[in-house]
Amino acid sequence: MLLINFFKKASVISVVPKHIPDLMLFLCPKMKKITFLLALLFSLTSSFSQNLDSLLTAAKQSKNDSIIIRTYNRVGSAYIFRDTKKALQLINEGEKLAKEKKFHFGLNELINTRGIYMDVIGKSDSANYYFTQALNMSRRHNFSNIEVMCVNNLGMFNWNRSHFDEALKYFFEALRMNDKDGSESQSAAYLNNIGLIYQEMSLFEKALEYHQKSLVIREKYNLKDEQAVSLNNIGVDLKNLGRIEEAISTYTRGIKIAQETENLVEYYRILDNLASAYQIKGNTDKAIETYLLVLDKPSDFEADEKASIHVYSNLASLYNNLNEPQKAVFYSNKGFELVKKYPQTENIAGELYLNAAESQYMLRNFSKARELTQKFITIKDSVFSDKNAKAVADLEIKYDTEKKEKQILIQRAELAEKNLTIQEKNLQVFGLLSLAIVLGLIGFLFYNQQKLKNKQLHKENELKDALIRIETQNKLQEQRLRISRDLHDNIGAQLAFIISSIDNLKYGFNIQDEKLNQKLSNISEFTSSTIYELRDTIWAMNKSEITFEDLQTRISNYIDKAHVFEDKINFSFDVADNVDLNRKFSSVEGMNIHRVIQEAIHNSLKHGNPSQIRVDVSQKLHNLQFEVSDDGKGFDLATIQRGNGLINMQKRIQEIGGELSMQSEHQKGTKVTILL
Repeated sequence: MLLINFFKKASVISVVPKHIPDLMLFLCPKMKKITFLLALLFSLTSSFSQNLDSLLTAAKQSKNDSIIIRTYNRVGSAYIFRDTKKALQLINEGEKLAKEKKFHFGLNELINTRGIYMDVIGKSDSANYYFTQALNMSRRHNFSNIEVMCVNNLGMFNWNRSHFDEALKYFFEALRMNDKDGSESQSAAYLNNIGLIYQEMSLFEKALEYHQKSLVIREKYNLKDEQAVSLNNIGVDLKNLGRIEEAISTYTRGIKIAQETENLVEYYRILDNLASAYQIKGNTDKAIETYLLVLDKPSDFEADEKASIHVYSNLASLYNNLNEPQKAVFYSNKGFELVKKYPQTENIAGELYLNAAESQYMLRNFSKARELTQKFITIKDSVFSDKNAKAVADLEIKYDTEKKEKQILIQRAELAEKNLTIQEKNLQVFGLLSLAIVLGLIGFLFYNQQKLKNKQLHKENELKDALIRIETQNKLQEQRLRISRDLHDNIGAQLAFIISSIDNLKYGFNIQDEKLNQKLSNISEFTSSTIYELRDTIWAMNKSEITFEDLQTRISNYIDKAHVFEDKINFSFDVADNVDLNRKFSSVEGMNIHRVIQEAIHNSLKHGNPSQIRVDVSQKLHNLQFEVSDDGKGFDLATIQRGNGLINMQKRIQEIGGELSMQSEHQKGTKVTILL
């Protein structure tokens, strides 16, 4: 049985390496004829040095179509990690023959192998499509051996969406199915994947346990390629446990095996991880030397080019530490070229901008350094983390609840002390008073006790009301977090998928129609803009209040973005000295002000044809004034038909108790004023 490894893309760029999950490609156990050729085919896993082309040529001479088709699958699988173009050619030829001969099992295997190919070259969406096809086909035709592989793929599907509990469930189910009907050598892949899920959950001791179990099986059956995978993952576990020397030793073993099996993909993955281990250890020279080896790939080697961004970022950081900013700038620029080539990677390239900014500061290019630093801050602000936001919210709720409970306990203790004091005084008075005033004393005590009881009930009611308010606030906060997470996870992910799909269409097909190309570009730009607006909405939803500094930063970022696309227009943003910078707004106020200013600038760019756009903030007596003005062609307020944009601007300001006015003259420009 052949174990095929494919790679899960890293979600962040850092010195923490990627790990490698496993996908199984199964052989049919019900072959009618066992020939010498099939035996030779099975030996492919233990000896990749033999001539694969000769094996395929020998298979084609067989009269058994199933052997030929399954040889296409095996040889194509072997080529995935050595020659991806050759692998794709063999997969295509094998699928064509399988469809002609109606050999469903072989076609099922080839569809799965195509998914592996897509994942190795970095096309995860296409990989998921073919894995799903293979799953449905295995169920239709009752291919139980392939079905267990599909269960494993479901684990991968949930893993990629960070549903770790679900992923573990599927991987353990695949392991159970394999233990029942499969072979011991197959279980290594599932053990490996279980270990990787524990890695994701930062349970590195548990991860190490399962990766070591997987390695023992792979060594037992001499599965060389798979041994390299296990050693790489064990190295990751050791490094995260702080056992750097052991990690380096493990990576070195893995590199040696990857070289022996000519597995270039695995070789460069482990090199990358080894370089990061040297970097953590503080061995700068070895780290640089190893990172350069990672970049020194053969010209015909196809892999996920975007993964090199973090290598360039780490090299820039290392050269900054060596006080060689010129070299750091060189590698930063290499990284920026990839970010420009793959715009979707910009949100994960924050460290690259930060390291580049440090280089520019060292070179005393302060303007460029500030620009890069601002870019880093913008990226960090724009990336919304569900886990961090939820964790912070949970901590805040827990802290507030504990604080209120503590206050309740203190108040109850004070009430108890008061009760005790009153009772003691009453007893003293009772002892001093004569029998003549006993009835009056009893009445007095009854009155005081009733009064105290009323006060206590009043206090308890106040405390209950306070707890209800706290619970309501917590529920509202949880609801807001849930909605923002849904927006980010569902709508944001779908919009990102649209952009990715459009890019795949543009780069995957040679579209000659310029209008169609332009249309696709327009859709992609519109979707990117929608994502930007969505992030602004999420930003506002996750704040109970917005500071003036937050609002100022958001407006500045929008103006900077507008200036990138309209570089011939002079933009300015000024805040008067008398403006209270400590002022705070509600989330609705902050978002409405931000949206109206955005709309005013957008209208000016779209209709005004200005050479200058100004945004001014000032304090007029007790009112805060925002003013957006331009020197464009203007319009006649008496004759213009107000569209939805202007009406929505008016409604937004009215909702927050403000006033919006507009002044415009033909060829003299337009001024929009917001008064709060």
